[in-house]
Amino acid sequence: MFNSFLGRFSRDLGIDLGTANTLVYCKDKGIIINEPSVVALNTRTGQIVAVGHSAKDMIGKTPGHIATVKPLVAGIISDFEVTEKMLKYFIEKAHKDNFSVLPRPRVVIGVPLDLTEVERKAVEDAALNAGAREVYLVEEPMAAAIGARLPITEPVGNMVVDIGGGTTEIAVISLSGVVTWKSLPIAGDEFNKNIVLFARENFNLLLGERVAENIKIRIGSAMQQEEPLVMEMRGRDMVTGLPKEIMVTDAQIREALARSVRTIVENIKSALEITPPELVADIYERGIVLTGGGALLKGLDKVISRAAEIPVRVADDPLTCVVRGTGILIDNFDLLRTIALPSSQETTAERRAMQT
Repeated sequence: MFNSFLGRFSRDLGIDLGTANTLVYCKDKGIIINEPSVVALNTRTGQIVAVGHSAKDMIGKTPGHIATVKPLVAGIISDFEVTEKMLKYFIEKAHKDNFSVLPRPRVVIGVPLDLTEVERKAVEDAALNAGAREVYLVEEPMAAAIGARLPITEPVGNMVVDIGGGTTEIAVISLSGVVTWKSLPIAGDEFNKNIVLFARENFNLLLGERVAENIKIRIGSAMQQEEPLVMEMRGRDMVTGLPKEIMVTDAQIREALARSVRTIVENIKSALEITPPELVADIYERGIVLTGGGALLKGLDKVISRAAEIPVRVADDPLTCVVRGTGILIDNFDLLRTIALPSSQETTAERRAMQT
């Protein structure tokens, strides 16, 4: 009763806690935060120097006493304290001047499919300690499907491939549940590593992570493009130690990304192989939906469609599908209760009750 009363006044939040970016949806306001999941810390004092865009700008440019930390690896919390500080920063930023007046928010967070109970508890505790009143965890492909406006509550097969920063999540959804799924640690960050490795092996050039990411965005592709693309690749020559610039083509970057793209395609095919035939028939008719930043890799949808022999489309604004899905769930509490993962707090209480 008291919680429902507070709910009328609190500014509830939906959060896509991603490896690469954290997005925050605020009830009645839409997406209000879209920033990198990076925190800059002063190692002498333990104080936060910067969060988000300003922290990302510091990567590779900091003095010895400042460390830039990515507190999530493959969608999972690797540094609990830093994640808590980052979440607190974003929650306070979402409320700004009203934070002291409004009740603490109810928070819906998108999490990876293969999260263990311990990892689930870490996310819940981080959000609660950061200022949330209640925390609901939702599987990211489910949130992405809701954000892409797929009919997840109906008895039809919906296949979603969410290619984020740290993981690619492949899920077949029907009747508000995940029927079959696969999760693999190959996504946007792995694409960047592929480009760094390619530059080192072929040109003796040491690239920065941000340079590799920029190359991926501008000329990266999964299949041959109508017009060839060329751009400069700047880094440090591993032989002389001096700055060096070379020109690379989209064909070379495509070669660098080929193995990772092939792995994603093979996992999509194997997920279809273990899907019930009735749902496969629906997917064949309705197609596969790509979400997440990795879905923007040029030609990836066509490569998957050709390999799986199924229509593939990229969702509208794939980067924000998960956070838009959490936003829809904030306004649909009945659906949220149906698809939210069991709370680790409830599980712990049940175990204690059984032991006594």
